[in-house]
Formats: sequence, C-alpha cells, structure tokens
Amino acid sequence: MTRDLIIGLDAGTSVIKSVAFTLDGTQVAMASRPNSYSRFGRGCVEQDMLRTWDDARQTLCDLAAVVPDLAERVAALAVTGQGDGCWLIDAAGEPIGDGLIWLDSRAAEMAAIFVAGPDHAAHYATTGTGLNACQQSIQLAWLQQHQPERLERATTALHCKDWLYFKLTGIRAVDPAEGIFTYGDFRSRSYAPDVSERLGIARHAGLMPEIVDGALTHHRLTDAAATATGLPTGLPVVLGYVDVVCSAIGGGLYDVGGEVGCSILGSTGMHMRMSVGADAVALNPACSGYTMALPGPDLYAQIQSNMAGTVNIDWAVEMARQACAMAGIDASRQALLAGVDAHVAAATPGSALYHPYILQAGERGPFMNAEARAQFVGLSTNTTFAGLVRAIYEGLGLAARDCYSVMGQIPGEIRVTGGAARSASLLQIFADILGASVRRVMREETGAAGAAMIGAIGLGHYASLAACAEQWVTPTLGPSINPDPGCRVLYDKLFPIYRSVREAMPPVWAALADAREATQ
Repeated sequence: MTRDLIIGLDAGTSVIKSVAFTLDGTQVAMASRPNSYSRFGRGCVEQDMLRTWDDARQTLCDLAAVVPDLAERVAALAVTGQGDGCWLIDAAGEPIGDGLIWLDSRAAEMAAIFVAGPDHAAHYATTGTGLNACQQSIQLAWLQQHQPERLERATTALHCKDWLYFKLTGIRAVDPAEGIFTYGDFRSRSYAPDVSERLGIARHAGLMPEIVDGALTHHRLTDAAATATGLPTGLPVVLGYVDVVCSAIGGGLYDVGGEVGCSILGSTGMHMRMSVGADAVALNPACSGYTMALPGPDLYAQIQSNMAGTVNIDWAVEMARQACAMAGIDASRQALLAGVDAHVAAATPGSALYHPYILQAGERGPFMNAEARAQFVGLSTNTTFAGLVRAIYEGLGLAARDCYSVMGQIPGEIRVTGGAARSASLLQIFADILGASVRRVMREETGAAGAAMIGAIGLGHYASLAACAEQWVTPTLGPSINPDPGCRVLYDKLFPIYRSVREAMPPVWAALADAREATQ
C-alpha cells in the first residue's frame, strides 16, 4: 500500500490534535483531546507531563479509528507544540514533577530585574529575543533559586513538543527556533554560552539538548511508542519547529518576495514578518519580541506576541452570558458569538479605546510588563455594548499595529489565521487599522500543517520551503480585504493615542498590583 499520508501532531495549550494530510497538503482527518493544566500559588501554571503524552498518543489512536489503514499509509509523523516552558526529565527519561508552561509567571520578578539591568541589551543582541517570564532560561533560574532539588535530579530540560518527541523516539532534542531564541545566537544558529552565563545558570548548561532541524534530520518511532500509538515501528518521526513557527509556515508567512506578514489570532496574538538574512532582522530599542529561525538557509521570522488574543473576546462574551443569566436568560456562548459579528460591523468605529492585556500574566509584545492589565478609555453614556465589543476588536488590531510597527514597515499584505480569522468584521478592522490588504488563510489547522510541511521537506518530498508552500499554502488563501479609506484615516489618528495611553500606564499597573497584593 502506498504511504501517502503525513501526520501533524500539534500539542497546543487548549487542545492536542493529530491531523492527517496527503503529501500535497489536503487535510484528510483530525482527532483531538482537550488539554489541561493547573494554576496554583502566585503565577504558577504547570502541566502533567505523563497525561500530556497519554493524551497525545490517544489522539493518534483516535486518528487511526477514522482513517482507514492509517498504519499502512502513513509516511511520517511530525511533532509541534506550545512554546516556552520547562519540562524536566531525569536520566531514565521520567518527568521531574509537572512541566512549567508558557503561562507560568512565577519568574516575572526575576525577569523584570534582569530586563532592567545592564545585561539585557547584550542578551537581546545575541538571541534577538527579549527575556520574559515564560521562557525556559529564566524559569530555570527561578528553580535554581527556589527549588534546587528539582534541578539536582534533572538531566535534560525540554519543551512540550520535545517531550513528546522524546516519548516517540527516545531522542532528547530541541528545534532550531526554540533552542536558539532561548539560549543561542540567532546569527550563528547555535548555542551561545554567554547567554546562560549572564542569567547565572551556566552550571545547568548540560540540561540543554541537541538542536535538531526536522527539515534535515529525523529519527525513528521506537517499539514502545509503536505499541502505544498503533503506528509502525521505525516510522520516520520529525521534530517540527515550535508551534508559532509551524503556524506561520502553514499560515503563509513564507513568501518568495518576503513582502507579507502573518498574524495568528488565537488565544494569543502572534504577529510576524519574514527576514532574509540575519542582517535584515530589525531589533528594537525596547528589546522585545522574538527572532526565530525558519527552515531553509538564512531565513528568520521576526515575531511580536500579544499575550492575550481571542481571550479578550471570550471574556466579553462571558460577561454578556452572565448579564443574560441575571435576567433569567440562558444564553449560550455559541449563540452570542454567532450574533456579535453583525453588531460589531454596525457599531461606531472608535467609540472607545481598549488595551487587550486581559491575562493575569501581563504583556510581552511589543513591550514586556507582567503587571499590564486591560482597560477601556474614553467611555461615555453613548457607548453601546456593541461599541464595547467593537472596541475590543479594534484593540486587537491596534495591538497588532503596535507589534508590526517595531519590526519595520508594516507589510503590504497580512495573512490571518486562528479562530478569530472567521470574523469578517475583525478582518476588515485589521485591514483598516494596519492599512494593509488582509487575506484569511482558509486552512484551520495551520500548526499541524506547518509541522507536516517540515516533515515533507525533511523526507525529500519537496526540495524547499518555497516549493512546499506553493503546493500547501497558496490554494488556501482567501480573497483580499482592503482598507476602508475613511476608517483608515480615523485609526491613523487613534493609534498614537492608543500608544500614549499604554506608555503612561505602567505606574498605574504597578500601584494596582501593590494594592491587590496588600489585600491578599
């Protein structure tokens, strides 16, 4: 039987998915399981590593139940997953406690001290990435100070996808993007010892696994993993890049001319542009954002990430649901979401400003402040509920413009993916605020697709990322949505006001944090 399928395994924050694609990029089927994690203490967010593996392997078993002859047809399995975090294992490969994930902010104070200190500029110049509390390096520094017994037992520090790759292949590895932006020099694409030295964790450099580029190298499914998943022993397993890079690849960031951007509007908001050559990477004075290697020689993704994307919309819908409940009306989240888009489109643009920093973890792009919180500005008795929701949509667009503005000129075309890309109102608002043509990527599972694309390149089915993107991505791009001239003029006036408000807020956020701390 012909091996005509590639599986992309995407272990996200909310859902773990296994998706089967044909070699030309057609999605065949998907199986998923909800993910879970626990919050405790001050800023601690951890995920059960063994449960994550069990959920991931179960999605592969579930996929086999809906794809006939999957074990005989699959050519490769490619793995990606949520970025950042610290997943420790011992010499026997057993987890040392649960994994710290990217939502964990226990190291926020340490990160803030480092960022305010004399070494952060050099750190940023080397890694191309601003330090923030969710990164493995500063989480290791926190563990070194507060829970040294965990590190004493550890032999390897992995991330979510690396842990799954280890369970599948027995290989301890990290992809080029995540390994380098955490501990390396983006110009040389290798580890840089001075990064760990500046952070005071050089003694734990041995925890860093080998950097493995899935576009060039793969390993084989072990007997134990084959038994657990139902896939054949020896199946090629590819370590995809971190999920944001895979989502960017599957979502159309790669362009031969390098003139497009890509925004992923999911739980977080990721805004990216491609740079050809290390010298083309635009580092910013705030020392914020990420620089991540892409598959292929001298290709990079510049990334600015809003901590909260669609979480802001989810919050507004939940407020509406609770208001309905107060009146004895049982309104579902789905019903409210279904009706909101038309009302947002009809609401007055710019009736209020909203800064979308709704998560308790604060913000990390294009500035870093763990105490940042959301706020409305400019409310009046004329502000309607639809106007508030529109302000939230506009806030996401203004935050995107804030991010793109520090990475250079805003690209002329922005390709948008993620759950919020289904909203026609939001896409139009993005076009108006960014002053760019916006195209929705019609493919839903861009992360799994990006991982599978890396697998297809690594196994020689495509000679380059360009050839693969032409086959897998170009057919999924929707029509162009162009800016409305009148709205564009309004948002050009509102954007500097939006910026000035958020630049004035840090003392207020700090005072609020102190006040809340005093009452706990």
